[in-house]
This record gives sequence, C-alpha cells and structure tokens, in this order.
Amino acid sequence: TCKPEVDFFLAHEDQYSRIMDGLADGSVPLRVTHNDTKLNNILMDAKTGKARAIIDLDTIMPGSMLFDFGDSIRFGASTALEDEKDLSKVSMSLDLYTAYARGYLSACRNLTKNELETLPMGAKLMTLECGVRFLSDYLAGDVYFRTTRPEHNLDRCRTQFKLVASMEQQWADMARVIREIG
Repeated sequence: TCKPEVDFFLAHEDQYSRIMDGLADGSVPLRVTHNDTKLNNILMDAKTGKARAIIDLDTIMPGSMLFDFGDSIRFGASTALEDEKDLSKVSMSLDLYTAYARGYLSACRNLTKNELETLPMGAKLMTLECGVRFLSDYLAGDVYFRTTRPEHNLDRCRTQFKLVASMEQQWADMARVIREIG
C-alpha cells in the first residue's frame, strides 16, 4: 500500500544528513532550538491577536536553526491540512514562504552565510522527516501519532511528500527569496 512513498523516501536518501553533517563539521552552528515550531505552539492574545508566549518547551535543545525554520515552513506554508486526502490541494505557497522568511530573517540577524543558503533545505528536510515519521508509524501500526481513521498516517505521509515535491518544483524561487531578503 505504500511502495511509492517508500520509494520517494529512498530517492532522497543522499540529502538526509546535510544539516547533521554541517553540525558535525562546524559549517552549521549549534544553537538553541525549539524543535516544534508551529503556530499551535504559540499562545495568542484573544483581544489583540498578538503572540504572548511560546509553549511546548520540553523540545528545546541544542540543534540547528534550520530545523526550526524548516518545521515552520512545513506547517505554515502548506496550502492544505497536514492530513489532507486530496493531494491536488497540497502545495507550498511561495507567498506564505516569503512572508515567513521575511519575518524570520528580520528577527534573526546573526545567521551565517551557510545557514542562509541552507534555509530552503531546512524546509525540505523537516518536511521529509515528518513524512517518514508518519510513514513509519503507519507501518508500525499507528502506535505514536493519534489517528482518527484507517490510513490516517499514510495520508499524512503522502501530504508531506507532496509538499516536498512542491518545494522541489519551486526550489529556485525559494533560494531567490532568501537571497533577496537575507
């Protein structure tokens, strides 16, 4: 039922260690990272709509800021819900990516040249990682992520992998956005 997804994952195998290799060789600086940067981990003020606090702090640890940027794009620049069954609705919105990158980079002024150049890869790798986590959980019998229907995690995997494919189609634009803002 999931051979195309396994094949998609394996086809990207040469990319998976890029950030971790950079951390190991020092080309990617070790920073404090949240590691679960999505909108539902920000408490918003009901009256003003402004962010009040970051929550889910148990995931904070040393890592790469590419993880945080990437997970934010995975969650926030998608045109569909994480478990959308209709893959024709799934893509990465370059407008949302641009808006997020503009805000993120305006607040993070001390990024290295390599970090800036690798921001699109952070988005792609975090989306791939999330997709394979859903796929692994599906294959293990849905033991980690809560599901509400049969093949829920497989649908989630497919959505993430479709999002990766959309990023790959827009790769030059993603890099251009970072160059122009950074």
